[in-house]
Amino acid sequence: MKSIVIAAPHSGSGKTTITVGIMECFRRRGLTVAPFKVGPDFIDPGYHRLVTGLPSANLDGWICPPEFVRASFAHHALNADMAIIEGVMGLFDGFGGTADEGSTAQVARLTGAPVVLVVDARGLARSAAAILKGFAEFDPSVRVAGVIFNNVAGDSHERILREAMAQALPELKVFGCIPRDDGLHIPARHLGLFTAEEHPLSDEFLDHLVEVIRDRVDLGLLWGAANPLDAPVPRAEPIPCRTPAGPVRLAVARDEAFCFVYEDNLCLLRRAGAEIVTFSPLRDERLPDDVAGVYLPGGYPEVFADALAANAGMKESLARAVDEGMPVYAECGGFIYLTRGVVDGAGEPESLHEFVGIFPVATRMLPRRKALGYREVELAVDTIIGPAGTQARGHEFHYSEMEEMPAGVERAYRVRRGPVDLGMEGYRYRNCLASYVHLHFGSNPELAASFVARCRSYATRSSA
Repeated sequence: MKSIVIAAPHSGSGKTTITVGIMECFRRRGLTVAPFKVGPDFIDPGYHRLVTGLPSANLDGWICPPEFVRASFAHHALNADMAIIEGVMGLFDGFGGTADEGSTAQVARLTGAPVVLVVDARGLARSAAAILKGFAEFDPSVRVAGVIFNNVAGDSHERILREAMAQALPELKVFGCIPRDDGLHIPARHLGLFTAEEHPLSDEFLDHLVEVIRDRVDLGLLWGAANPLDAPVPRAEPIPCRTPAGPVRLAVARDEAFCFVYEDNLCLLRRAGAEIVTFSPLRDERLPDDVAGVYLPGGYPEVFADALAANAGMKESLARAVDEGMPVYAECGGFIYLTRGVVDGAGEPESLHEFVGIFPVATRMLPRRKALGYREVELAVDTIIGPAGTQARGHEFHYSEMEEMPAGVERAYRVRRGPVDLGMEGYRYRNCLASYVHLHFGSNPELAASFVARCRSYATRSSA
């Protein structure tokens, strides 16, 4: 199995578009491509899944222990011809300024995969070689195999770039030079790109992207470089978690409005004994039959507020499940769906798109980002995902703001960002737990085991 990391010196270099194009090219050659994304992002993995047909796993060395990152990589890449890992931000950008936790470089080292840098050549000539030299020599434990130049102005620009690399860094390969092309931009909105569930990658777009990659990138050279030199592929040991006998049905929301979920969260839930049953709060009139728990991941409920508010049957079904004591876990967009609703301030007067109403606050979208960054939580009380004292890590990213939660609603989490105490969050009503934080169960697999165990107890009580 071959593996490679596609990284960049900084965000906005074009690595997502180029990664998708390379994945699609190899897939069209009949190869099985295992996709991965460094960091906590949800949208890029959706594009990976669209083109490869396989779920894309997030690899994050700050959120998850190194051994889990290795196990996840080996598990998801086991039967692939090639594993392609898309990086995040700049190659060495991670949690802080003195270490590489959470960075693409850390994941490259943990997986043994060589790095291909996507460099935006707009406004660069010979200086591009200086940038590459710095990245290649910054950390000798990270192997930079070569570069793909993006936004190349023409043949003369390409010649200068190749000459500079050949003189300064002959050991680094120039895998390709991609011209400036407005037809290669993926549509975006406030939380980033449009989600895969909204089908932003048309057949025409993919055909054009593949044509450009095939014409401008030496895929044979890239394939040859995608073999680690001396780092063995990690053993494909099972992702750790208890596996009690007998499955328990767990409903997971998956549609255009709720699509931000870590693939390894679902893997860990399955290994803990959950039978995942997907449903759509947009289109289904009620929860699936015979489920013993609900997982409401994040997404864009504000974009689909009209349809969610109009689906009275689903709202009633969820509210009834919560009142009956069914374990319900909700994150970010899923949390918003459990509030009174989203305020629409576009017209006069303001109107409220009414949601489930478990939590007595309304949500308003803001023109600027409200929160972004890694989070560490410690459970202050016993919850459906673990007892008091349980610690876990995740990420928070949203443009929305809720009304102040009434003091009578129990807070279950103590939330921190590094040494900074962000206060209490994680709101609980009966067996319903909701938070803005997207927790990665790989940071503490007992979260999945505890949640499934509580679902099993609910199923046992309900059938008694």
